[in-house]
Amino acid sequence: MGYFYLLIAIIGEVIGTTHLKSTNNFTELLPTTYVVLGFATAFYFMMLAMKTIPIAIAYSIWAAIGISAITILGRTLGNSEGFAVLTSGLEGLVLKYLFSKLIICLSRDLAFFPPKTTPIIL
Repeated sequence: MGYFYLLIAIIGEVIGTTHLKSTNNFTELLPTTYVVLGFATAFYFMMLAMKTIPIAIAYSIWAAIGISAITILGRTLGNSEGFAVLTSGLEGLVLKYLFSKLIICLSRDLAFFPPKTTPIIL
């Protein structure tokens, strides 16, 4: 059930992000409503998903699928000016992968490198 909640969270984030530009600094009511409801749905269902999925895995999946979907929608709908760095989506996936690895390292008590072991002298 956790992965189903994660899917709903991803859909909410994609809906909120795709309507973010059209809010016109949150002066347009309908796009602003989509943004608020999309992100509220995303964070609520992400919280439910993290009850059964570890945070590093949940966030990695959420970020990777979310950035891919936003990049594809941005290129498909023709409003990808805000995604100049993510022209092919590959750069975004690499950045998200590296960031998720950093999160995993941080979640392991800042163990960026394995602990050094002392040699056993016979």
